[in-house]
Amino acid sequence: MHDSSSVGDLAKRLRNELDRYSPGGKLQSSRAIVERFRVSPVTVSRALAQLAAEGLVVTRPGAGVFRAGPTAPAAPAGDTSWQEVTLSADAATELVPRSVDATGVLATLAAPPPGVIEFNGGYLDPALQPGQAMAAALARAGRRPGAWGRPPVDGLPELREWFARGIGGAVTAAEVLITAGGQSALTTALRALAPPGAPVLVESPTYPGMLAIARAAGLRPVPVPVDTDGVRPQLLEAAFRATGARVFVCQPLFQNPTGAVLSAERRPEVLRIAREAGAFVIEDDFVRRLVHEDAGPLPRPLASDDPDGVVVHVCSLTKATSPSFRVSALAARGPVLERLRAIQVVDHFFVPRPLQEAALELVGSPAWPRHLRAVAGELKGRRDAMSAALRLRLPELTVEHIPAGGYHLWVRLPDGADEAAFASAALRAGVAVAPGRPYFAAEPPAAHVRLSFAAVPGVGEITEGVRRLRAACDEVLNLR
Repeated sequence: MHDSSSVGDLAKRLRNELDRYSPGGKLQSSRAIVERFRVSPVTVSRALAQLAAEGLVVTRPGAGVFRAGPTAPAAPAGDTSWQEVTLSADAATELVPRSVDATGVLATLAAPPPGVIEFNGGYLDPALQPGQAMAAALARAGRRPGAWGRPPVDGLPELREWFARGIGGAVTAAEVLITAGGQSALTTALRALAPPGAPVLVESPTYPGMLAIARAAGLRPVPVPVDTDGVRPQLLEAAFRATGARVFVCQPLFQNPTGAVLSAERRPEVLRIAREAGAFVIEDDFVRRLVHEDAGPLPRPLASDDPDGVVVHVCSLTKATSPSFRVSALAARGPVLERLRAIQVVDHFFVPRPLQEAALELVGSPAWPRHLRAVAGELKGRRDAMSAALRLRLPELTVEHIPAGGYHLWVRLPDGADEAAFASAALRAGVAVAPGRPYFAAEPPAAHVRLSFAAVPGVGEITEGVRRLRAACDEVLNLR
């Protein structure tokens, strides 16, 4: 037993005992701590490492662990008020102020308080992650010759080849760059394709992290509405004409947050419209590997049907593995690839080689297809459990589309409902939800929340979470 909670508990107990020792005094041996608290040696080692990181103890190899000496008093706080003038003066000269609002991103990254069911998460719960397979892949990667050397700046050739095969069409390894997660790849793509002050067309609603990237770069997000068949081509064409934009960012497969899939009829239309506008399409293919068991054959990436270099493609391993497994790909054709490469190198140098080697070991192992099959079945069961519980307990909420992939449902609240009040009431009831407002670049047409079914341990938590949301509805909607 050495999970993070037991490590934290042991560190707290040892911390409380430190007053028994004078500075420089030797603590009990690790073996004695193991026997006294009935924990594993790994838990003891990690708890002592935590105390060492806090400066409370000093570890001397071969001698033991000792209480650290008294710490120096904290330096007095400085005066940072001058920064308000400097930062606001910068903004005054910018055509479009580069505001950085991470609220929508943090809503899916923040860990909820203990006892709160996490319907706001953006990643697989540890119970769904391939923990053992990732650990084995990392161990094998560390033994590869040159594993800790400098990788090629574009990424390991074998990994670029693997991503190129997954994208399909005529995409080659030479047109793929390895990046540190999808967020990083989107940042590179937007910086490469649009100068500060330029408009960028986005789906409405869309992923808040992308809106944050655009605004931080001084771009003007212009929303183009989607329905259950994806972005609406006539509105996309009109938006290109009205704004002169040269970039459109879309998620054609299991769009976040609606779960929509761009229909077969609309796919060539989107590429034609962008090509005629002289514009790029940034395809964020973020969740292809989280398909549900009942999805059937998936449409190919837009990039696979694009000989003219209209599409800049982003895909990642993160969603199907772990938030810390930040390995992704950025694919493009033509002169734009050199600009993408230059920005990627300047910003990040390269993705650490051990992580790239571990990715190769993982996707080449028999455990990888087994993991994807298991997740496909588990996600379908969770999606069905959540949608059934919502129909039964919260019929006043509307789920307009049940997706066949991804990790969440997009739920519309009744007309006139206060979205922020609902999210607050849900948290008081013991459920964290993602409010819908950050998913819109302009005023939203209705109040929504996004409910994740992948970030909790199992179906039991989904059922209990929806039961708790009943109390939030009763408090805020006054429908009972």
